[in-house]
Amino acid sequence: MIQWEIPLAERMRPSSLDQYIGHLDVMGPSGSLRVLLDKGVVPSCILYGPPGVGKTALVRLMASVTDRELFEINAVSAKVSQLRDLIEKAARFKDLSGRSAVAFVDEIYHFNKGQQNALLPSVEKGDVVLVGTTTENPWFEINKTLLSRLLVFSLEPLEKDDLVRIMDNALSDEEKGLGKLGMKREDGVLEELASSASGDARQALTRLEYLVRVISASGGSLLSLDRVRKELPAAFVRHDKDGDDHYEVISAFIKSIRGSDPDAAVYWLARLLEAGEDVRFIARRMMISAAEDIGLADPMALILATSAAKASDMTGMPEARIILSEAAIYLAAAPKSNRAYDAVNQAIDSIRKGDIQRVPDHLINGNTDYRYPHDDPRHWVPQAYLREPRRFYRPSDMGAEARIAQRLKRYWRRFRDGRDEEV
Repeated sequence: MIQWEIPLAERMRPSSLDQYIGHLDVMGPSGSLRVLLDKGVVPSCILYGPPGVGKTALVRLMASVTDRELFEINAVSAKVSQLRDLIEKAARFKDLSGRSAVAFVDEIYHFNKGQQNALLPSVEKGDVVLVGTTTENPWFEINKTLLSRLLVFSLEPLEKDDLVRIMDNALSDEEKGLGKLGMKREDGVLEELASSASGDARQALTRLEYLVRVISASGGSLLSLDRVRKELPAAFVRHDKDGDDHYEVISAFIKSIRGSDPDAAVYWLARLLEAGEDVRFIARRMMISAAEDIGLADPMALILATSAAKASDMTGMPEARIILSEAAIYLAAAPKSNRAYDAVNQAIDSIRKGDIQRVPDHLINGNTDYRYPHDDPRHWVPQAYLREPRRFYRPSDMGAEARIAQRLKRYWRRFRDGRDEEV
């Protein structure tokens, strides 16, 4: 009965390198890290990846298979005194055994600069093998002086097949897993569970254990697709609104709009909504995309995106999803031009480089030499608006912008440049 009080994910941690599943690039038979561990070598390193992909399990294996002492500390709650104690223990272990201990710092990015610097001397002299884990990008979060002494291994979310193997092992393992329950399963059940776990082994095992215990408690012995779909909550959506997931998914959403793929745009929009992303944040990004990526190729895009932002804010979820979907599809399917975006950036760059022109005299208020365009039947008169001509806006041939190009060529640019230049 005590066994059931320990979560299945904790009980099923691998105890050998052969039991470790996933990340073949570093931990497969010829993976770089696996080769070193087989030779008894542990490099000081950072394991970077989302929760549930095997970072902690790997750290513990790194120590156990190389017969090294493991000292663990959590950077969230650790005090400076605890950090010093850890370093001293590691140094004593090396003095006694001749081998460097593994200092495991979980969520190392929580250490401030001073704490990270305190590790430098020991790492540099080899008194300790520092292995840190982090869910946040180490290139942004870890002190550069410390990072330069470490390798960084990126561990991606586990593949669906990896999760199926992990759950299959848990179902058959009678010592640590669920094997004693004699649970049978329909074809496709583990694949269904794996699909709902977003590459997170801990989440997959948690879902499996919950389902098995519910079925077993009710006297059943069959894991069925029907029970999976009825008993379990909606699929786990990996999304940290303050972390990498937030930026990666919104980036994929905007790039799908820019790339004119409405299906991908709606998919990433749904991911954002299901993760509870702020509707206003999504709408703001769509307004920016309408101006930056579509621009004058379809001026209605910005109008529609702005209207969608207001409408979705007024209605709120779940109805806002319909409004945002309509806007996302429209933006993705619209013709694209970033020429307005380029034009203002080039103008700003020109000014920053010292291109500071005085306002032409006839444009200053009260100057009688100014010619009012609406007095002309064409609503345009040949008149200079810069002392020296500049070219920042170059319209594309996409959508409405092609018509803008023709108007510019017909009127003021022809006068200004003194020739029929292509625009």
